[in-house]
Amino acid sequence: MSTTYKTLPPPATIGILGGGQLGRMFAMAARRMGYRVHTLDPQPNSPAGQVCDKQIVAAYDDLAAVRELASGVDVVTFEFENVPLAAAETAAQYCPVRPEGRILHICQNREREKLFLSENGFPCTDFRIIASAADLAAALAAIPAPAVLKTADFGYDGKGQMRIGDQKVEHLWQDFGVKRAVLERWITHTAELSVIVARALDGSVAAFPAVENRHRNHILHTTIAPGKFPAALTRDAETLAIAITEKLDVVGLLVVELFLTSDGKLLVNELAPRPHNSGHWTIEAAATSQFEQHVRAICGLPLGPTRPLCPAVMLNILGDAWGDTNEPDWVGLLRDYSDAKLHLYGKTDPRKGRKMGHVTFLDTTEAVEWPL
Repeated sequence: MSTTYKTLPPPATIGILGGGQLGRMFAMAARRMGYRVHTLDPQPNSPAGQVCDKQIVAAYDDLAAVRELASGVDVVTFEFENVPLAAAETAAQYCPVRPEGRILHICQNREREKLFLSENGFPCTDFRIIASAADLAAALAAIPAPAVLKTADFGYDGKGQMRIGDQKVEHLWQDFGVKRAVLERWITHTAELSVIVARALDGSVAAFPAVENRHRNHILHTTIAPGKFPAALTRDAETLAIAITEKLDVVGLLVVELFLTSDGKLLVNELAPRPHNSGHWTIEAAATSQFEQHVRAICGLPLGPTRPLCPAVMLNILGDAWGDTNEPDWVGLLRDYSDAKLHLYGKTDPRKGRKMGHVTFLDTTEAVEWPL
């Protein structure tokens, strides 16, 4: 990487492609540091738009709107992967896009992501690329059931996945209803981990401690930080995540999600070039939050320290918690857990499985079963 680059200290303006809760928390961190923040999102009054200096309400494939965003800011980033590559490439004609569009292109597609990992020698699940019923039949001969079939494009929170057991192969591909997919060997794992790595413009890197993630219905439910793993395993996970970040030449954050197999091996499951749900604990419980770290990295500032200030447990709040009529008992939560830190994302429509907020419990490594 070149050692010559332009730093963007406050009060520069940052643009975000995406207006969800990750953009909201990123914007709050950036504004606290003195930056101005603009966002583009299709939804009026988006979570990020509520706290930004400006929101452009437009679809991500509205390239005229992308030009409007990029021409009014000093750097553009994105808060989730489901942004068309054309948007990132258009923005790059006006200002730096960090991480670059090519990294978005890899990480938003499971086929390209798996090929990147395997071609560069990073450990991942055995997989096959599927483009037809014949491909699927051949792949299931090589990777027998149980296996999991995943859409190549735009899958998250368990969407676009099918576990294959004893179903009849003839109808599987037609029922799945996509043009391209990835078949992966079903992994028996003892834990799921993630490591968030920041990489700056000068090539310096800083990794947050590996955390343990527990899911329900394919959606992250609890993050325990730091994860209660042997020190050697934690070092291996962080070393692997840093190596992937450097190979991709990321500027910004990269989250590496990992499986710990029953025989003690680490396998890379997914990559996310942005802040991540499993890093929300860093807001209160780390010396630098993941959101501030992303600001620092994309603006050319020195990276902050990643040490934990205390152990913490993050619990997602989904729309399921609202029930038929009532909101959750926020007063009871804060009364029963004096060290709880509540974050709601400004969403007015609670729906089943929708991420409405999170709560971080400080000074604990035990999973909390508060009735959310």
